[in-house]
Amino acid sequence: MEMKEPARMSKKQLLAIIGILAGIVALLGIMLYFMIMALGNKTAADPLIAEKNLHYTYFSEMSSNGMKLHVLKTKPAYVTLETINNNVTLAGKVGINGGFFYGNQLLSIGMVDSQPVNKEIGNFGTGNENVKYARGTLVWDGASDALSVQVVSNASELKVKDHTRFWAQGGISMSLGLDDQWVQQTLKEQAPFPDDDRLRSAAVYDQAGDLYLIVSETKGSLAVFREAIVASVGEGRLVDGIFLDGDGSSQLFSSEAALPGDNRPVVQMLRIVK
Repeated sequence: MEMKEPARMSKKQLLAIIGILAGIVALLGIMLYFMIMALGNKTAADPLIAEKNLHYTYFSEMSSNGMKLHVLKTKPAYVTLETINNNVTLAGKVGINGGFFYGNQLLSIGMVDSQPVNKEIGNFGTGNENVKYARGTLVWDGASDALSVQVVSNASELKVKDHTRFWAQGGISMSLGLDDQWVQQTLKEQAPFPDDDRLRSAAVYDQAGDLYLIVSETKGSLAVFREAIVASVGEGRLVDGIFLDGDGSSQLFSSEAALPGDNRPVVQMLRIVK
């Protein structure tokens, strides 16, 4: 029996198949592009939507001295400290920047339930001390649901009723109510660049136990920032608070506002989680 050769495709058919395959490849490429874009935006966008129902109130105030403040008002029980190693606005978590740092090391106390928040990096810079100086540290004692500012060098010096239920954020004392002493205290605590016009951050509390996380949109000295807070936050009922890291590290993120500072990453933030 004579074998017949298989039918060959015409040039037209071959070009049609090549065109179909090219179209499929192009479609897959477009789908891959949009998948990558979606993943890239996931961190910034999805948590913002998920965290809209947190217990806080946002407001902004333009003080009479010209400094504009952005404020997240909440209760300390709804707050924790968290290592992010990212810009606060890119971490997708509601809150503001925390204490001082260098590289990936915390130079300020950052403790939650007796655990340093940056403990993964080793022995130094974990958050268990205010490096070099005794500095104002904002402490929430969960057992009494009370806030205080304690000037300490090491987390072991903190006074709380229950060491398994508290958080502590190091910074620089604001000494609210001590207008004749606060500057001297900041000098003693070696506040960096107190007289420069820089972006500023702070955490203060009032007589009702409300916590205010504050970041400035405009630049100013510590004195101008403190004056703006006293005039614009807490309706005259503030008790005390601390200055946090400032300048490019002054960052805030919520569904209402995003302040990236100078876009640098920070090691740690004060995060509203409930």
